[in-house]
Amino acid sequence: MNKKALVILASGFEEIEAVTPIDLLKRAGIDVTVCGVGEKSITGGRAKITVVTEKNIADISEDFDAIILPGGMPGAANLAASPKVNELITKAHQTKKIIAAICASPVIVLTPLGILKNKTATCFPGMEKDFHPTTTFKKQSTVVDGNIITSQGAGTSFDFSLKIIEQLLGIEAVKKVKIATVAD
Repeated sequence: MNKKALVILASGFEEIEAVTPIDLLKRAGIDVTVCGVGEKSITGGRAKITVVTEKNIADISEDFDAIILPGGMPGAANLAASPKVNELITKAHQTKKIIAAICASPVIVLTPLGILKNKTATCFPGMEKDFHPTTTFKKQSTVVDGNIITSQGAGTSFDFSLKIIEQLLGIEAVKKVKIATVAD
């Protein structure tokens, strides 16, 4: 059975943090669905690249093995403002699905939902001051704690994506993607 991942984009997302996992997860054979909050054409915050998504968040009803939340501002804030995004994340957490958040999203999206309580996590440097008091901050590229994967930012997107692949498919799939992308 193919693993399925949902990448959620909101206006102002960080392009590298969205496109890197979409690309690498697809290379690994994971069924990736890209959806938009509010509309299907979503413009990033840094390079102003517009991505036409496959679905609107309102149309998402199926379950996924992983939910991926790019950061960027105001992208992360726009994710956090969506009741449907919060509902999907909460459901995924309750069923121990993978929740992967990068840059501002661990703090802006996951912390208010209580997802990072008593967890070890990372985020965009400097934002850790806004983590829940029981969240242990680790200053490293990507942190995995149970079903939660967090990462620091655009420059850590490749490592972040490989950790998602590893959690979904194992280390052999990571090795194949590294070879195919000349990452080793």
